[in-house]
Amino acid sequence: RYLNTIDPAALAAHCMEDIDREFIHKVKPGDIMVADKNFGCGSSREHAPIAIKAAGISVVIASTFARIFYRNAINIGLPIMECGEAARDIRAGDEVNVDFDTGVITNVTTGKTYQAQPFPPFIQNIIEKGGLLNSIQSSDEGLTLAELLTRHPDIARRTAQRLIAKLMDEGKVSAQGEGRAR
Repeated sequence: RYLNTIDPAALAAHCMEDIDREFIHKVKPGDIMVADKNFGCGSSREHAPIAIKAAGISVVIASTFARIFYRNAINIGLPIMECGEAARDIRAGDEVNVDFDTGVITNVTTGKTYQAQPFPPFIQNIIEKGGLLNSIQSSDEGLTLAELLTRHPDIARRTAQRLIAKLMDEGKVSAQGEGRAR
């Protein structure tokens, strides 16, 4: 329905509205969303995790996540934790702390702790930087062009292919032997 925009604020305005029309008016920055099984099922684009993150949710805890949602959440920097027991026990209004390094989820209200599988450091870095693109851009800052192309050979190959094709079209270089430069 709202796939014609990628504006986080516009998406957040409609976050969870099919389940709770008042959700966006009740959620506060730093709130934690708790869900059951296969959370995010049916969401094949990044719009859903963008809306959740932009609404102010600091982490989603669920029994399980739909795989596409799981990957999209990491790609946009929305922290998620899989822990069935925590998802079943935590109630609306409970104060909850999450330690992303250890995977420990603490329900401060009840005093109960739960163990989720923590992400490896490289995924934690993606989330901390606000998403995959931000983590790549920040890790590439200060690199020379040679270092950048060595780190990202796929980009180097595609760039070289486009440059060769352009030069050939302009007649500045020609392919020798059989076949074409690709």
